[in-house]
Amino acid sequence: MVAVRTDQPQLTNNNGKDKSLESWIWDAACSIRGAKDAPKYKDYILPLIFTKRLCDVFDDELNRIAAEVGSRKKAFQLARADHKLVRFYLPLVPDDPEQPVWSVIRKLSDKIGEGVTTHMRAIARENPLLQGIIDRVDFNATTHGQRDLDDDRLSNLIEAISTKRLGLDDVEADIIGKSYEYLIRKFAEGGGQSAGEFYTPPEVGTIMSRVLQPEPGMEIYDPTCGSGGLLVKCEIAMEETAKGKKRTVAPLKLFGQEFTPETWAMANMNMIIHDMEGQIEIGDTFKNPKFRSKGRLRTFDRVVANPMWNQDWFTEADYDNDELDRFPVGAGFPGKSSADWGWVQHIHASMNATGRAAVVLDTGAASRGSGNAGTNKEKTVRQWFVDHDLIDSVLYLPENLFYNTTAPGIVLFLNKAKPQTRQGKVLLVNASQVFEKGDPKNFIPDVGIQRIADTLIGWSEAEKLSRIVDHAELKKNDYNISPSRYIHTSDAETYRPIAEIVEELAVIEKEARETDQALQTILKQMGVGA
Repeated sequence: MVAVRTDQPQLTNNNGKDKSLESWIWDAACSIRGAKDAPKYKDYILPLIFTKRLCDVFDDELNRIAAEVGSRKKAFQLARADHKLVRFYLPLVPDDPEQPVWSVIRKLSDKIGEGVTTHMRAIARENPLLQGIIDRVDFNATTHGQRDLDDDRLSNLIEAISTKRLGLDDVEADIIGKSYEYLIRKFAEGGGQSAGEFYTPPEVGTIMSRVLQPEPGMEIYDPTCGSGGLLVKCEIAMEETAKGKKRTVAPLKLFGQEFTPETWAMANMNMIIHDMEGQIEIGDTFKNPKFRSKGRLRTFDRVVANPMWNQDWFTEADYDNDELDRFPVGAGFPGKSSADWGWVQHIHASMNATGRAAVVLDTGAASRGSGNAGTNKEKTVRQWFVDHDLIDSVLYLPENLFYNTTAPGIVLFLNKAKPQTRQGKVLLVNASQVFEKGDPKNFIPDVGIQRIADTLIGWSEAEKLSRIVDHAELKKNDYNISPSRYIHTSDAETYRPIAEIVEELAVIEKEARETDQALQTILKQMGVGA
């Protein structure tokens, strides 16, 4: 997912309301503050924003038809008779056809929650593509006899949303994605982040999409797609490359899977509102990936992902029982404490013969287990990827970019068809110093984004930023692929970040405890010891 920063240029409209997108969204959130826990606000706000967008675009289409037939009244009649005249037909007809379609919702004065829910379900019935997406929320829901969102607050929310027009010429298409990401960011700042609300800072998503260089017509996949932000970034990167040829090139075909139902709905809204070709499935990708072909995973031209870091609820049986050939001999189970490399294996299995991928991982995934005596399962999987020459480059990010951690994070770039000049080598980029201080989080400025992307695309070396390291050196360092290990960014001796070392020690201690517990169980069964 992609965050929205207030230090970036803000989106304003031209409909007489010179208010930034962020201010407008936050006003909407504040209109119901206290009615629900902060992370739940979006479940009410975003479907209404989406509906407002549908209404305003429908108005634009009606006005276009009216210009040809003489009146909006006739335009309404024609659209009702032939839904193909508009992208989405909305069964909302104001008493005065000159009034905006949204006014049907805005003028609700009695049983507002029931009325909003009824209207959204009516829109979904008329548009199969919206079923299960726009009609998911019950605005009249109660808990223990108490309305979750009473009519007074709902009325305030509707009025706040009404202050900004969201038509074709008023806002950019990413209104849902930006709204979602901004709200998640604000809730994270306030300490109200809930499980699963994990997104990718916008600058990181931009770097990933630019480096992958998606081409017109390609199929792009995100197995942990959230609200679809990384997929949208890929489409934007392709269109930027196409420049003036945007209307003459084939769009990307976007595919994603998301576990959380509400977030799945947001991803679908994002695809719809962008008019992008996409298919978003719902479910647990790790245990039940939905995109399959002939008993294996379906493969794609590009894969982008930011899976939740260090998931520890997958067992060795989840890997051993896999029937999709995702976890090859020599790699497989990376250990119980982190599924990071399990996700990398799923992503690798989802790449076609010339596929490329970019995946965001916890910083420790690049080094855990290296330098330890004996074997380490996570290091073994990492070694498998190095030895099979699948790692194109590794990007070490600045600290304090992500909202749920201060850890830097890395981006791992995979390539199944590395050019001969890159074979047997890996480009390591240490961008730990390429950032500007922000409040409360740091960010990578535009010039930094460009520098990092150009370095990764050109596979170029730069002092204190990047190095090309051959496999022999990686092997010598026990398959530690962390750029911070090879590239010093200051004049003084540079050491690994303390947070990274502490995290690795915690993993080692946990493994030691598990081993000791297993040994004690065996000895007890043998009748040895107290």
